[in-house]
Amino acid sequence: MYSRPIVKKSFKIPTELVTENFTFRPLTIKYVDKDYEAVMKSVDHLYKLMDDSEWPKEMTLDENLADLGWHEVEFSLRHSFAYTVLSSKEENSVIGCCYIYPSDNPEYEVQAYYWIRQDLLDSGLEDELGKTFKKWLEKSWPFNKIEFPRRNI
Repeated sequence: MYSRPIVKKSFKIPTELVTENFTFRPLTIKYVDKDYEAVMKSVDHLYKLMDDSEWPKEMTLDENLADLGWHEVEFSLRHSFAYTVLSSKEENSVIGCCYIYPSDNPEYEVQAYYWIRQDLLDSGLEDELGKTFKKWLEKSWPFNKIEFPRRNI
């Protein structure tokens, strides 16, 4: 768990972004089933994408529920922010996630991670998601130095 807010109390945290292809909403336990399905269908793509852990290999639905609960708490404390990415065309369809974490690297304020469901990789939506996420961070968030680890963005 992170120990400090990464935005000031006066900053109004964005609760939604709607574009032609994506809808971002805070990642909460209400998305547990659809998030779990998206993650489990994307294990090979996600493994080592975010860090060097074993996530999401062999993750259970209960572990995903705990993970989403942790994201909710972190969001409320302003320590990190996780957004579910829904298809704007099929709003009930979880197609990925975006995360904003504090950076341990003093050259950056935050680290930004994103992913799209593995079965959508050939569509080019992951590149589009990365560009949309970056633009949103630059326009709607107070960060000047954003790192996208493991990404060439």
